[in-house]
Amino acid sequence: MNYSGSVGTASYQSDAGNRLFVYEVAGLSQNTLTDGLEYAIRRSGSVFITVPLKRMNQEMRRITQLGGKILSIKPLQGDTPLPFTKPAPTPYEPAPVVLQSAQPEAQPMTPAKAPSEDIPVNIYRPNSPFVGKCLENYPLVGEGGVGIVQHVTFDLSGGDLRYVEGQSIGVIPPGADERGKPHKLRLYSIASTRHGDFGDDKTVSLCVRQLEYDHPETGEKVYGVCSTYLCNIKPGDEIRLTGPVGKEMLLPPDEDANIIMLATGTGIAPFRAYLWRMFKERPAEYQFKGLAWLIFGIPKSPNILYQEDLEKLAAEFPDNFRLTYAISREQQNPEGGRMYIQHRVAEYAEEIWNLMQNPKTHTYMCGLKGMEPGIEEALGVLAENNGVKWSDFQKQMKKEHRWHVETY
Repeated sequence: MNYSGSVGTASYQSDAGNRLFVYEVAGLSQNTLTDGLEYAIRRSGSVFITVPLKRMNQEMRRITQLGGKILSIKPLQGDTPLPFTKPAPTPYEPAPVVLQSAQPEAQPMTPAKAPSEDIPVNIYRPNSPFVGKCLENYPLVGEGGVGIVQHVTFDLSGGDLRYVEGQSIGVIPPGADERGKPHKLRLYSIASTRHGDFGDDKTVSLCVRQLEYDHPETGEKVYGVCSTYLCNIKPGDEIRLTGPVGKEMLLPPDEDANIIMLATGTGIAPFRAYLWRMFKERPAEYQFKGLAWLIFGIPKSPNILYQEDLEKLAAEFPDNFRLTYAISREQQNPEGGRMYIQHRVAEYAEEIWNLMQNPKTHTYMCGLKGMEPGIEEALGVLAENNGVKWSDFQKQMKKEHRWHVETY
């Protein structure tokens, strides 16, 4: 998208059509005037606003009129604040904002910190898996819910299988396929912290939904091989595990990061691990101080996996954990149809967008692949309303290691 306009020195006029800037603003408060703004006012004070070049003067004037104070202006792809002056406005036309001492080229924004610890990968491989035992297997869907979802925990003692939050583990189901060959492994997101549900570093837990569908030709009900195996495994049964794998969904080490989590169904698995580490374990080396916001899409109330624990955490940590449901068969969207996760994203789009302007905000998406288009469409509309092309902003977040997706 091209932008025209004149702001400050010529060094920032080059390639002006692609220039986006981030204002950090303090001093705004929620009132009848700010209710009409295109961005949300949060309790924490600072607001981060992405502004296209042609709207910089307009936003500056509006922020000043509302009593706000601009703490810094940064190019979206740069990390160096740009000093600015605010000339006195005339009765007819306020003077433009002048950026001073602009650098010849904007330097790349400092990316969000990647985990610095040693991340374990493929400790056990398919040709030599770890053989563990099932410790527990209990249902997560309440009476009247849709489908079968189980929480399954396996004993890892006697081996060297370790992992961190956000990784996946491989399961090799017993038996052979229709060609007589051993079943291939399936990957599942880990639902427990690195210390396991029992806190002894000797277990791993999964959140598994039994896959079922109608055969396209015969109409017969077909059940997933591995998911059915896991949903029916009994305590004491042996299981073959591989991995762990994955670095896409790891938590950042920053204790004051903001974590937006968009989940459908069993996509809650990695987020359970995050939240348990943040608020249940709270280890000395990771004292979470930011905002964790889970937007969880499910078909019916009995399908709210880990509901009691989630709501307890939301009650105990109201300043650090926010919980939002999208219950498709019980709630309606503004058009009167079913409430899906993309409708919740659209409902809170201004707040989500404002959070995303903060370089310490990470957005995670996990669940059915069909959730992606709706969510990206909702964010795309908001980005356009703010004069930003969503694909460009998304690409920038990926470069900064702040956009994480794991769908299936």
